[in-house]
Amino acid sequence: MPPESPALDALLACPSGLLDMTFDQMRTLLVVHETGSALKAARALGREQSSVQKQLDTLNRNSQALCGEVLTVRQGRGRPYLFTPTGQATVELARTTFAKWLESVHRSRRRLGRMLTVGTTEFTLPIVSRAWRRVQEEFQQREVEFRVAHVRTKDLWSRLETRQFDLICGSIVSTPEGDQRLKEYEVVEYARGQALLLTNLPEPELPDTPVETSRLPGIPLVVPPAGLVADLLATWYGPNFRDRLTVVADIDDVHYGLSLLRSGFVRGCMIVTGSIGRGMAAQEDPDAVPLRAIGLRDDLEPKAELMTGAFVRRADLERYDADHPLNRLWAAVKEDVRTYTPVA
Repeated sequence: MPPESPALDALLACPSGLLDMTFDQMRTLLVVHETGSALKAARALGREQSSVQKQLDTLNRNSQALCGEVLTVRQGRGRPYLFTPTGQATVELARTTFAKWLESVHRSRRRLGRMLTVGTTEFTLPIVSRAWRRVQEEFQQREVEFRVAHVRTKDLWSRLETRQFDLICGSIVSTPEGDQRLKEYEVVEYARGQALLLTNLPEPELPDTPVETSRLPGIPLVVPPAGLVADLLATWYGPNFRDRLTVVADIDDVHYGLSLLRSGFVRGCMIVTGSIGRGMAAQEDPDAVPLRAIGLRDDLEPKAELMTGAFVRRADLERYDADHPLNRLWAAVKEDVRTYTPVA
């Protein structure tokens, strides 16, 4: 007889209804919760609606037997499923379970060198592309799964800190004091410089001479709520920078800001990186309002620059040997920066 164990006794005494619940059923429940209906869930899962409904019925029967309450209630044609309190709790438990299991699988695959996940902003994708070409043949021979995912600049830090990626390429605000958040990371710097003002204002109203950053409160600005430019403005004017600036439009991304300025619906300026500013100002469109790129001269403290680079956790590099795919990719990034010529 095995020794008495409360943990073992609890496992052996699990109700059959609980043991019958599968990952597939939990996933179906989550998809129904996200989409609102069995029909939409079936389309998302590539199944028949009857198959999804059968799983929901099974989950409801088991939940009724276990807890005394079903998980979901149909409210009629065209109305989303109602999730009971037990259903909501089960959804959160299923979501957490999936996240932990997937993270565990990814962690094991990374440890064994079977998978790498790289995050990149739209404008730093070429960095990853060039590094990938250096290791592509080797990784394919070793059957390393290489994934690249889009990361918005405003999410860069959170994605790094939550370990969703092995390596990230993007841009951050750099000051002489440095960023304490980088103390645990290795960094390969690709470019550094001042931002530019991209404007549709005529030259008599805003001359081509560099604009001091201390003058920004008197200039009409198109401003994003978060991201690189917001970090830059917060460095100069504090977290409540919007209260100190003349904000004429809010934007979610740089493309919409460019469209606003080119349309002429908004008259003002947008702070952008040097490469974007020069590239957009050089484009000729007879049907659009012309744009000019004007330099910014930083006369505020602390001084701030935009730095573009690649970031990886130092502990991850040290955890694996030099032949591990992460170290091989990092070596490719470091080699690439030696031959990279930034756009003037």
